[in-house]
Amino acid sequence: MTGPGIEDLLRELMPQVLGALVRRYGQFEGCEDAVQEAGLAASVQWPRDGVPQNPRGWLMTVASRRLIDEVRSESARRERESANAVEVPVEVADSDDTLLLLFLCCHPALTAASQTALTLRAVGGLTTAEIARAFLVPEATMAARISRAKQRIRAAGGSFPLPAGSERLPVVLHVLYLIFNEGYTASSGSSLDRPDLAGEAIRLARMVHARLPEDGEVTGLLALMLLTHARRVARTTAGGDLVPLDRQDRTQWDRNLIEEGLELAKGSLGAPELGPYQLQAAIAATHADAVTAAETDWRQVYALYLILERIAPNPMVTLNRAVALAELDGPEAGLLLLAGLDGDERMAGHHRLLSVRAHLLEKAGDSEAAYECYRRAAKATASLAEQRYLDSRAGRLSHHPRTA
Repeated sequence: MTGPGIEDLLRELMPQVLGALVRRYGQFEGCEDAVQEAGLAASVQWPRDGVPQNPRGWLMTVASRRLIDEVRSESARRERESANAVEVPVEVADSDDTLLLLFLCCHPALTAASQTALTLRAVGGLTTAEIARAFLVPEATMAARISRAKQRIRAAGGSFPLPAGSERLPVVLHVLYLIFNEGYTASSGSSLDRPDLAGEAIRLARMVHARLPEDGEVTGLLALMLLTHARRVARTTAGGDLVPLDRQDRTQWDRNLIEEGLELAKGSLGAPELGPYQLQAAIAATHADAVTAAETDWRQVYALYLILERIAPNPMVTLNRAVALAELDGPEAGLLLLAGLDGDERMAGHHRLLSVRAHLLEKAGDSEAAYECYRRAAKATASLAEQRYLDSRAGRLSHHPRTA
């Protein structure tokens, strides 16, 4: 198996191993360290020696030894060699503890934000920098938050009680939402998306939905993921350049995912209460229903964003409502709504605000201002694919003087 193949296998197996160890030993921080060490050993040994017949059992054994050695003594730990782990018979239950880990990471001793950050690290495999961008906070702030989360868990006894009831469900859903978003549009790097993360979020969402099929928000989130992921192939050119929604070849959209997503979205709206994921799924369904971009029911999209903004206020929701409003009443109306976000510190210098403003300014005929916003937006994003797209939009307006 090649290096990338091993990386994918480790991404799949390490959360499962961590969940199993936490179930067995109860100490999250020590288990996490042990699994990270086992994963590092695998990344070195497997490309050289081959992937063991039971890779999950191999990781379990190496990580378990690490934990036992840590308890005995640091010097004893150094004397043990993980290379012998493949020779040790292990008994590993044929079950996936990833979902259990997902719920367990939402420890009641933590704030909702810390629960989400910790779960993204343990289950989603995101880096601290990626999580920070998802939360719109500096990386140092997020690193401190994750560190405090571990300290609180240790102070609470260091163990994870089994989840009771559905009090942790909103945090679990938010975590899956963030993992999917990072997979659908990567916050940094040369590729627009990270299909492995998006696929993992969908897999976990399916597991939660199988357990709670009557929950409207669980169903809505899964529907939203499927309807959005269905566009993946059409979102980039053969060279990896971004293709905006209104210019995508909709015949490339995955009809199987769309049909499944539409059915789920429709079913989610029958729940007693209406939540943000159900509304976002309804918006995605409206786009999926349109054969062409010109046939999009923007009045319905705007109405859904208006409701969403009332029940779950968020600057990104307002930003999207401005796009819908511009389609209905013209770019000037959208720009006026965007002006209200300028005082929101969460959006200060954010490339999404700059890029939407640039788009609306271009539609309004203010090419010079649009050019400046496109250039600023390109500099504000760490995604190379988005940078190329925004620079290309600015290049269309190149008859205006460029700034350094």
